[in-house]
Amino acid sequence: MSPGRKRLKPGFARADHQGVDAAERNAILSRYAEHSARFESVAARREAVAEVIPLSTPAEVGHDPTARETEVLQLISDGLVNREIGERLFLSEETVKSHVRHLLAKLHARSRAHAVAVGFRRGLIS
Repeated sequence: MSPGRKRLKPGFARADHQGVDAAERNAILSRYAEHSARFESVAARREAVAEVIPLSTPAEVGHDPTARETEVLQLISDGLVNREIGERLFLSEETVKSHVRHLLAKLHARSRAHAVAVGFRRGLIS
């Protein structure tokens, strides 16, 4: 075996060797070309949409968290889960979940941790 070739596990054939005939190889290549063309088409449409819909910050939209949502954000930053936040603020767990959903949307956050980071940066919580 030459030094540049990798050793294959038993039962595995190289794609360009005995395991794949020319017709199957051509079918694989044509499926790959079709997939690449579809991908490029979707990517081009996404770029066009991104130009039409500008990204905005919460301050531009005018949707700052309410006082209750800020309380919930502070408790999230203290490490409490929804049930514990609900007990502390005398709210149902579903109401807390609703506040968290609204917080994530208003802060453009991907997760609770991201919302806490944004809250700290914006001075909403300490």
